[in-house]
Amino acid sequence: MSAKRKIEIFSAGCPVCEETINLVNRIACPSCEVEVLDMRRSEVAARAKRLGIRSVPAVAINGELADCCAGRGPDETTLRAASIGQSL
Repeated sequence: MSAKRKIEIFSAGCPVCEETINLVNRIACPSCEVEVLDMRRSEVAARAKRLGIRSVPAVAINGELADCCAGRGPDETTLRAASIGQSL
């Protein structure tokens, strides 16, 4: 039995997520085991949070968030720096 690379795609079912699913499926090789996970399910969202996922789509490879998906998503410091929460 040969080892497989586990690829998890975290998706909310949006068109951008579908593009990522298609991309990963297109470039995956026979050593890749691709699984699409629905972020609308609480257990998937909890796993995503543990991995540090802050926006979708996101891809994890063998349980590690891919570099292209790390550090994305809104955060309070950045939003406040863009003037959210400050009176005009």
